Amino acid sequence: MHAKLDLAKAKGLKKSEIQKLNRLLQQRIPDHVILTAELAETIAEISYAIGIPISVVINRRGQVVNVTAGQPKDVNMPELKGVRVGPGRLSGHRVIYTHMHKNGHAKTGFNKEDLQCLARNRLDMLVLIEIDTELSFSKSKGEQARLADVIYHAHLLPTRDNEGKIWKVSNGFTTRKIQEENFQKIISSLEGEFVRIAPRLPVAQGEERAILVALITEGLDAWQIEDDLDELAQLARTAGATVCGRLTQARLQPDARLFFGSGKVQELALQVEEFGANLVIVYQELNANQQRNLEDALGVKVIDRTELILDIFAQRANTKEGKLQVELAQLKYLYPRLTGKGLTLSRLGAGIATRGPGETKLEIDRRRLRDRINMLERETSRIRNYRDTQRRSRIFEHMPVVALTGYTNSGKSTLLSVLTKANAVVEDKLFSTLDPATRRTMLPDHSPVLITDTVGFIKKLPLSLIAAFGATLEEVVVADCLIHVIDASHPSVMEHISSVHDVLSELHAVDKPMITVLNKADKTRPEDLVWLASQLPNPVIVSAKERTGLKRLLERIQALVQEVCPERQRYTA
Repeated sequence: MHAKLDLAKAKGLKKSEIQKLNRLLQQRIPDHVILTAELAETIAEISYAIGIPISVVINRRGQVVNVTAGQPKDVNMPELKGVRVGPGRLSGHRVIYTHMHKNGHAKTGFNKEDLQCLARNRLDMLVLIEIDTELSFSKSKGEQARLADVIYHAHLLPTRDNEGKIWKVSNGFTTRKIQEENFQKIISSLEGEFVRIAPRLPVAQGEERAILVALITEGLDAWQIEDDLDELAQLARTAGATVCGRLTQARLQPDARLFFGSGKVQELALQVEEFGANLVIVYQELNANQQRNLEDALGVKVIDRTELILDIFAQRANTKEGKLQVELAQLKYLYPRLTGKGLTLSRLGAGIATRGPGETKLEIDRRRLRDRINMLERETSRIRNYRDTQRRSRIFEHMPVVALTGYTNSGKSTLLSVLTKANAVVEDKLFSTLDPATRRTMLPDHSPVLITDTVGFIKKLPLSLIAAFGATLEEVVVADCLIHVIDASHPSVMEHISSVHDVLSELHAVDKPMITVLNKADKTRPEDLVWLASQLPNPVIVSAKERTGLKRLLERIQALVQEVCPERQRYTA
């Protein structure tokens, strides 16, 4: 590792001052001490001379590896930024920094931003040197007063203390007393406790640790957000993450820069470190700046609900058609979030009218992304035409089509399997079916019917996903009738029904002839089933898992198909 001097936050330093800072990079202290009196005084003298705080990073071998003109948050080291070392280990670096005060004034000690830096980067230790500027004047008159007035240190704790904090701040030390503290013993004991506690976190190997966050804005209730976070947790588990914690904040409107308030972001950063999380999932949609700023503040990957759903879709897409539609949705999501480095990556041309800043790499990326999106949209249109041809052949054969629709994980694929004796993919996960599956079965009068299983809906399904999956969702639009499958046992069943109707309205299919299937009757109380049946149109109570109520459902499908067939015949003509 090469030692580095960072002056990005300091302007107008003299050459002699820069030389003093450079000489700090050559310093080394015994590996068993936190800080020597000589180095503490040297850092204090240089900081006072240049008039700004400085931060010095020391590794466990006692080598100074970074000197930054600024606060700990200004330190820019790949070894600290964005590198996860796991819940059982610390980063292997401590940061010593300075703060100036006047004698008689209250010493500031560590502020929340300092402690957030300690937690976010999992520092071995944070050491603060308080500089008494009035003592410095007496030193200039020849007195032997030390600039390093008092020294504090802070380190993380394996668990929260009685006050709910995950760090411990020491009492003040003199420069002589600080070097009597055994650094190796403190760190060895801490990491031993971290390792001992870490296995208690219920995380499977290879999974990501996620913390869920949501904003309670005006018009939303806390209980409603908790339900939303429950569903977000299920989405996270479906994507392969382990949910370690959740956090909410009530605000009138999102913060333009961080989406959440700065205090809540600090609390979130501490919770990230407490649970060893490497992923934060925000329920609401973030813009590009908010997502980037949150990642910078937390030091971990941050995604929103839309990106999480897209990731699940990418895992579930098995056919070429499904993969194409997922890629289209992902590129449309990514396009407004592209960021670049401006003119530093410009492409200069040759010849007349091509000189100048040229086209930046960001512009090239955007152009290529637009070209790819246009190509995928043409492919999607081709798929739509191909499906239309398939539907024309069904109409020609007088084959009625019934589409299964409903909230995700309501049991549509299980119902398709038992009605048609097909081997559809059945999992107790959200969006287990992404590509539409059409199977043939016989009605009680021995007439054939086609049943199509479609992608499940979800509350607040992003419009971009509806547009990208237009070719798939079109199966709902062109079907002769719909079967709305409902998980009658779910506590938010009415909200799910409303969400499905909202998506059907977007597709202009909400007025289609419909049968409402109250599925999972084996998990629902009889009085709840009776009440739901009285609230919904054309209800049928079934249990696809227990195979009850299927005969009554087929009879209802037969009756409905006979009603809508004359309309379809006129359409064919």
